[in-house]
Amino acid sequence: MNISCDFLTALRLAFKAKFGWMAVGILQVVALATLLSAYFSGRQPATVALDVGFSTIRMLLPLLIVLLVQELLSREFDRRYYLSSLTYPRARSSLLLGRFSAVLMLVLGVLLILGLFQVGLVRFIGGFYPQATPVALGEPYLITLAFLALDLLVLAALATLLAVVASTQSFVLIGTFGFMLVARSYGAIIELLSSESGLVSNTEGYRASLGVLGYLLPDLGALDVRMLALYGKPEFLPADWPWMLLSNLAYAVALLALAVWALQRKRFA
Repeated sequence: MNISCDFLTALRLAFKAKFGWMAVGILQVVALATLLSAYFSGRQPATVALDVGFSTIRMLLPLLIVLLVQELLSREFDRRYYLSSLTYPRARSSLLLGRFSAVLMLVLGVLLILGLFQVGLVRFIGGFYPQATPVALGEPYLITLAFLALDLLVLAALATLLAVVASTQSFVLIGTFGFMLVARSYGAIIELLSSESGLVSNTEGYRASLGVLGYLLPDLGALDVRMLALYGKPEFLPADWPWMLLSNLAYAVALLALAVWALQRKRFA
């Protein structure tokens, strides 16, 4: 019951903090990037537009996660709102889970709207500039969005943990984006070193060092399966996708559980 109350309170706080305007701004940026990329593309404009649209969404939605977490959690601690929100017998975990659920629902809602809007834009572009290999906007597109949603779930859980343990709001931004950049890129770097061994000296040692990250971080780069929607070929879906989904989901749950544990033991000044 308390979680639902905290969830509704978080929604009210988010819209009071002009979440609607942030969502509209993201929608405008994605639309502009999609249309301009198609306009300046000489060949396959729909494919290029969809590709750039995915890249823009993957860049802007993590920023939205950080802004929401800062507003709903970091500010709660900085401005001492917890003096009323964490009064007995209210559990601290209900506050955290309610706020996290609100952040996740708002972000996934924006992702759904962006996905539907992008379908309309790409079909509009494809009507003006037909191409030999059309993009796949059916089931492959939905699979791509589902993988992207899991990526955002992991980042939301990490931002929630950082909001609990960090002393400043800026660390939530720095930590989340630093984690995102490393987790999305180290897998591709390892593959590049495996195929191009002459890029750096001592390739094996460098690759082994990067391989250690596989035990500490999820491979968020592998969740980017946009090629499936761009070309509609099932071979672009990783063969180990069930394990990949399960491992990333478990990582998000572990981060969230750690955030609950940290909040339970957090001492407020």
